[in-house]
Amino acid sequence: MKADPQLQRILLDVQEIDNHIAVNRRAQAQIPEVAQRESLATELTSFGPGFIAANGALEDLRAEIARIEDDIKMVDARLAQDIERRDSSASAKDISGFEHEIATLKTRKEALEESELIVMERLEAAESELATISARRDEITSQISALDSKIEAEQARLSAEARSLATERATVTTTVPADLLALYEKQRERYGIGAALLTRGVSGGSGVALTASDLDSVRHAAPDDVVLCPDSSCILIRTEESGL
Repeated sequence: MKADPQLQRILLDVQEIDNHIAVNRRAQAQIPEVAQRESLATELTSFGPGFIAANGALEDLRAEIARIEDDIKMVDARLAQDIERRDSSASAKDISGFEHEIATLKTRKEALEESELIVMERLEAAESELATISARRDEITSQISALDSKIEAEQARLSAEARSLATERATVTTTVPADLLALYEKQRERYGIGAALLTRGVSGGSGVALTASDLDSVRHAAPDDVVLCPDSSCILIRTEESGL
């Protein structure tokens, strides 16, 4: 294939743009905040069972306290009734019976109040545990929200950059002959690089110096011949710096 040497040199500009496009694509696929967000989202999800269990335990303890308080109210009502009946009774036998029942009820009330204190301590611990979980959940949610904003901004920036690069590439490639551009695209797709500069006998595609025989072949090629690198298979662009 033959092509004007000046047009061949344009491929270096195309390759540079393609390098930037590749970097842009990797950046879009590897935004650091995305991995951080996924890690936090996993942690947030892990709090689900613990939060449900802690909340359930809290509700159970509150219900238990309510039940104990209802029992205490019932005991208080019975105590008041027995005390009134005792104080209004004239029968020594009945008074004795009321005294016995009053003592039993007071013992029962003390036991209930002791149980209530124990449950209230458990309730306080459960509330503390739930508060800790909730605080961490809120903290993670806030961090995720902040990361979402950063990710969105970075995605927007990279997308704008990608559009700019695509526009620049389209403009530059309009000056490249179709067959030359097709060869460039073919080599780039196959080998990762489409064109590179030959500098002082070293291929920019492979980073390796051409052998004497390969360099001699390149030296004897016509200026408008399209020459491929023997190592990287990219199009070698020859200039005054090529060492020919």
